[in-house]
Amino acid sequence: MFTIEQIKEAHAKVKSGADFPNYIQDLIILGVKGYDTFVNDGHVEYYGVNNYSVISEEKYPEIKVEDVANKERFIEFLVAHQDGQTDYITFCNHSGQCGIAKWRVDIMEMTCTYFDKSGNEILIEKIPG
Repeated sequence: MFTIEQIKEAHAKVKSGADFPNYIQDLIILGVKGYDTFVNDGHVEYYGVNNYSVISEEKYPEIKVEDVANKERFIEFLVAHQDGQTDYITFCNHSGQCGIAKWRVDIMEMTCTYFDKSGNEILIEKIPG
């Protein structure tokens, strides 16, 4: 099974949102089936087969997540990030400002779903292969 250290090595190659598809390919090789990233502190829960999971530590000081999601503004920030215009921490701050509490990457379905604080799906996007 995979370890947080292996995942960190794969993530170290990511410099912007433009690097995300290669990161996903590295995770597939490790056996990761999906993961949830929590905007408030950056910790991530990674899932594998047979209910295997590992949880990373917090990555940054707490980010406030707004109570109400602003989907339209979030999409603007997301597009800019995926175009390589912002770094990861900037994207996390923008996500919190737009009420995004976490995102779930489902590697099997190749989707990324963004959720508000109440667990409502705000946006689902396909991950480029």
